Amino acid sequence: MKTNQEIVGYVLGATIFVVLLPTMMWLAAETPEPEEINVLRASIAGVPILGGLALSIWSIVHMKRRGKGNPMDAFNHEIGPRTQILMTDGPYRLNRNPMLTGTFIYLLGFVVLFWRWEALLVWVIFVAIMLLQVRREEMRLLRDFGEEYEAYRRRTNRFLPFKRYRGNTGKRN
Repeated sequence: MKTNQEIVGYVLGATIFVVLLPTMMWLAAETPEPEEINVLRASIAGVPILGGLALSIWSIVHMKRRGKGNPMDAFNHEIGPRTQILMTDGPYRLNRNPMLTGTFIYLLGFVVLFWRWEALLVWVIFVAIMLLQVRREEMRLLRDFGEEYEAYRRRTNRFLPFKRYRGNTGKRN
């Protein structure tokens, strides 16, 4: 049962984030023809597409190996088994949501590729929805891991890889 649930989680995640969202962006951008996308723009777009995908895959593999779980937890509906260990190393030392950060970067590459405001609008809507999901997930992580998660939250940003401080106060901007 657990293996089937994991497989469903990975297939669902790949379908939504790697296939469905770029397709929605392509359709929203009025399905640009391949000849409308020049080589320079495609080359530039390839950097965030490949980089974001690599960061997301690294995060998923790390979550499976270290956290003993699956990333698919949609608005408190467990699609795959949740992680058993709070991950603060590997890609999770960069920020608290490297998988989602990678997905944002990956999809931003498609915004560059299609170069239409409609594709950007799909990206903005997706980011807004995911911000709501992240807030819910953070509440669950606080319940599941308590002070360990709170300490991790204090020392890492939600999405950015670098923590910013004001002077010597130790407070974030």
